[in-house]
Amino acid sequence: MSDPVKAQAPIRALPNLIFASRWLQLPLYIGLIAAQAIYVFHFWVELVHLIEAAFGNDVALAKLVTSIGYKSDVQLTGLNETIIMLVVLALIDVVMISNLLIMVIVGGYETFVSRMHLENHPDQPEWLSHVNASVLKVKLATAIIGISSIHLLKTFINAANYDVKVLMWQTIIHVVFLLSAMAIAMTDRLMAHPADNGH
Repeated sequence: MSDPVKAQAPIRALPNLIFASRWLQLPLYIGLIAAQAIYVFHFWVELVHLIEAAFGNDVALAKLVTSIGYKSDVQLTGLNETIIMLVVLALIDVVMISNLLIMVIVGGYETFVSRMHLENHPDQPEWLSHVNASVLKVKLATAIIGISSIHLLKTFINAANYDVKVLMWQTIIHVVFLLSAMAIAMTDRLMAHPADNGH
């Protein structure tokens, strides 16, 4: 007579396979780390161009003007306040996108792939101790709003070089991001406190 436990053992192979399939996400997170490295490189290229332009390098200034899409009717003889502001906002934009990448890489890996066991690590991010899919979603929505705000500010500073339709649609899209984040946060709150709805 066969052991019933041994007879059922092969059935466990499918759940184990399904559970192990979470490791297929690992190459995706490694790809995001590579994207993060590209953003770091881009940040330093732009920063070096800004420093060179500040010391009167016309080639670096031309590269900055091209990268930020700045146009002026007056011949540029050096950095002006608008160009500096647009470049700094572009650098802040890169930093915020990098922060978003870190949240997705670290939070996503911890939530969906495997524990990192960082509980006693002095550099453990504060938000990672209570991260889950719902919290991660709200944090990502908030980060996207911040990135959208920077883009919108860059557009308004350089508004003379944009069509009215571009300004209008960027504003509408930003408002949609705000409403979406509010809806996500409200949904998360309702799901976290279902008992409160009965009162």
